Amino acid sequence: MKNKTTAGILALVLGGAGIHKFYLGRGLQGLVYLFFCWTFIPALVALLDAIVLFTMSDGDFDRKYNGGATFAAQPQNIVVNVANTATNAAPVDVAGRLRSLHDLKAAGALTDEEFIAEKQKLLAAAT
Repeated sequence: MKNKTTAGILALVLGGAGIHKFYLGRGLQGLVYLFFCWTFIPALVALLDAIVLFTMSDGDFDRKYNGGATFAAQPQNIVVNVANTATNAAPVDVAGRLRSLHDLKAAGALTDEEFIAEKQKLLAAAT
């Protein structure tokens, strides 16, 4: 996952050679910067690129350079109780609960370890 601050610093420090473009996955643009670096024009354009990168919101940066992925800065701890402890309760919708657990893991609300532990509890309760 690419970092906005890293890209901005690369644009400031090594932008005249197009290093920030290579970092952001824009290799062809990086080659153009590198080819014309002796004119110092890419250095001026890189200064503008740095300003744009530093002022861009995190969501916009993620959509443009990280394939649309947006990640929460601080994942929330969520307790999920999936065990069916009642003896006369209706059958557990195991597939639906597994989907819910997977969605929580994909959203960053559960770590891999928490997901595995809750999945094992759910499967043990279903048997």
